[in-house]
Amino acid sequence: MSAADNASRIEILSERDLRKTLIRLATQVLEGVDDSKSLMLLGIPTRGVQLSQVLALELERLTGHAIAQGALDPTFHRDDLERIGTRLPQLTQLPNSVEGRQVVLVDDVIFTGRTVRAALEALQGWGRAERVMLLALVDRGHRELPIQPDFCGRVVPTRRSETIELRLKDVDGEEGVFLRPLRTP
Repeated sequence: MSAADNASRIEILSERDLRKTLIRLATQVLEGVDDSKSLMLLGIPTRGVQLSQVLALELERLTGHAIAQGALDPTFHRDDLERIGTRLPQLTQLPNSVEGRQVVLVDDVIFTGRTVRAALEALQGWGRAERVMLLALVDRGHRELPIQPDFCGRVVPTRRSETIELRLKDVDGEEGVFLRPLRTP
């Protein structure tokens, strides 16, 4: 990340605050499910996948058993590809069947709700979960669809000319959540 990018961003969650938020979210997820052994976390690319991996480790620490974790790419189910542009789809990886599972879709930032809508549609192709919930680390508003997270780390009202970035040590070499202006081409 360039010095100009660092200078123009505002820290929303420090590394310490992010850690505390993730522990709180993991605890809320456990309180919201009947049986932690039926739990499955599915991260939505890109940062939702890494976030679900971190949450799965925290949930394993809290429960004493592994939590099923995978990735669900909704790219081909989006209704707004012409507006947002396409990106290379990532591999959907399910640890096992979603049948009868309590699935938590994990996204780093919820914005318009269109990614989550597409993820719900993509998930249907893999079976019928007992229950599907949504966890978003940050809700930045501007919803275009009536979709709300069941578990939310932080609500951060933003302008459309801003973006929220989750940074994770394993991927980015630093940790935290930042608000910054959108880059102009």
